[in-house]
Amino acid sequence: MDIVKSFQINQVLPINKNRSRQRIKPRLLIAGCGDVVTRALPWLLQRFRVFVLCRRPEVADRLRALGAVPVLADLDHPATLTRLAGLGAALIHSVPPDASGEVDSRTRKLLNALQKRPPRSNRASILTYPPRPAVYISTTGVYGNAAGQWLDESSGARPDSARARRRASAEQQLRGWARRTQRPLAILRAPGIYAAGRLPTERISRGDPVLHQEEDSWSNHIHADDLARAIGIALFRGRPLRTYNVVDDAPSRMGDWFDEVADACHLPRPPRITREQAQVKLSPAILSYLGESRRLRNTRLKQELRVRLRWPTTASFFASSF
Repeated sequence: MDIVKSFQINQVLPINKNRSRQRIKPRLLIAGCGDVVTRALPWLLQRFRVFVLCRRPEVADRLRALGAVPVLADLDHPATLTRLAGLGAALIHSVPPDASGEVDSRTRKLLNALQKRPPRSNRASILTYPPRPAVYISTTGVYGNAAGQWLDESSGARPDSARARRRASAEQQLRGWARRTQRPLAILRAPGIYAAGRLPTERISRGDPVLHQEEDSWSNHIHADDLARAIGIALFRGRPLRTYNVVDDAPSRMGDWFDEVADACHLPRPPRITREQAQVKLSPAILSYLGESRRLRNTRLKQELRVRLRWPTTASFFASSF
């Protein structure tokens, strides 16, 4: 699917082309430009001069071809971050946390670099702008296990795993930074992200089992295009220090999700097992996900950000795309 068409650039916050020629575009720094943020790039490039952090020259070439300005830097090596001071007015941060521990040191290094006094060549461009917004892509895993109950953004973070605690650490650091710098910060909590090329077909083809429905956990989903759209809109409509659940309208049992994918891709449905059997047959990583069950409301996403989901349910995606 063409990512430019799938993002439907002109359907949200259309840009005035005549006006854009008369004004210098504000700067935007992207830290973490994976599949989802790349889907948003065409829309962002119409509104910003986009700088993107990258670690490898070949990635820099690809970003340059798309119209962005690559910045060779690595959050794991602070000495490479000196150019970030004053570089980006607005910020999109989607770099995953460290692989271990309970504190996200990558976010700390990024914020330290951004807080340093910019070089003289960057000062004028930064100081002529009012504080620009920041968007962080977090995870719904920070809610922890809710035993299948419905939650919204006021429910509070109770992360169970070290993985989720690192995300909560990043959120906390960003809130402190936003208060100190008077930055409008929107935190987008995303669940399992799917798209045509992001389906668990390999696991289904292997015949990995899932839980019986009566013992299964609830999960939430969002299509990659809808998350990309929400990221762009949050830069303009996000309220300061606000959290948003970027989830679709229909949570499902995890096993039912795998059945849905299997049916759409003409694969055998995975076998069902008990939770007790799962302790022996499934990996610790999968068991960690199965240990969390929650259903998330997206009222704030729709009412405050006014995001109109292209795929409000996984069923609507499969009915249209398969």
